[in-house]
Amino acid sequence: MQYDGPLVGGRLIKRYKRFLADIVLDSGEEITAHCPNTGSMKHCAEPGSRVWLWDSLPSGVAAKRKYRYSWEWVEIAGRYKACINTARPNQLVAEALAAGNIAELAGDFQIQPEPKVADGRLDFLLQAETSAVYVEVKSVTLLDCPQPEHPDASDGWGSFPDAVTARGLKHLRRLAELRQQGYRAVLLFCVPHEGIARVRPARAIDPAYAAALAEVVEQGVEVLAYQAQFYADERGLELGKRLPVDIGG
Repeated sequence: MQYDGPLVGGRLIKRYKRFLADIVLDSGEEITAHCPNTGSMKHCAEPGSRVWLWDSLPSGVAAKRKYRYSWEWVEIAGRYKACINTARPNQLVAEALAAGNIAELAGDFQIQPEPKVADGRLDFLLQAETSAVYVEVKSVTLLDCPQPEHPDASDGWGSFPDAVTARGLKHLRRLAELRQQGYRAVLLFCVPHEGIARVRPARAIDPAYAAALAEVVEQGVEVLAYQAQFYADERGLELGKRLPVDIGG
C-alpha cells in the first residue's frame, strides 16, 4: 500500500472528539487533522509523540475535505512506528491476498470484500469452485506496557482489543457459525506496529472477548497474525511476516 507522496511529519498536541487531533508540523505550523480511528487508541495518542500525516492537497481531493491532513502513523515509546488509520489493515490484507502473500490463504480464489452473512458482514470471502473461506480482519496496535525508559518491557506482546468490543464478539460468533456450516473461517490479526512480535487476547480489557476467542478456536475457527512492514521512505507499508498467537492469553 503506497501513499501518493511521502507523509508529513509532526508532533501530537492532543487527540479529542475521537475524530480530531491537533498537531504541530515539522514546519512549525499548528493544524487540526482528521483522526481515522474511533477506538481508544491506548498507548497510541500520547501528547508529544512523533506522528506522520497524509496530505490530501497533492492528490487534488483537499477541496472536498474539511481537514486537509489525515493522521496515519505514530511513534510508540520513542522507537516503534504504528499505523492508526483503521482503514489500512483491510487494504494491506486485500493486497496480500491478491498477491498470494498469505501462505495459509493462498490459492485460486475470487476475492469478495464485505460478503453478506446471516446477520451482517465479514471482511472477505475467498471463493473457489469447490470451497470458500471467510476472513475477518482485526487491527492490533496495543503494545502491552510500552515505557520510554524501558521500551522492551512488553516483551513484544500485542493485545486485542484495546477496549471492550461487542462488535468484535459478534464477528467471532459469525465465524463460528460459518465453521459449523462446513466453511473455513479465519480471524486474521493485522499488526501495523513495529514493536509487536506476538499477539494475544486482551483478557484484562475484555474478558468476554478472550473467552469467546478460545471457544471459537475449539470449534475450528483459525487464527492468524501478520505484521505490517513500514517503508523506509515513509511512502507506504505492506503485510510482512507471520507472528505467533497465544489464545490462552
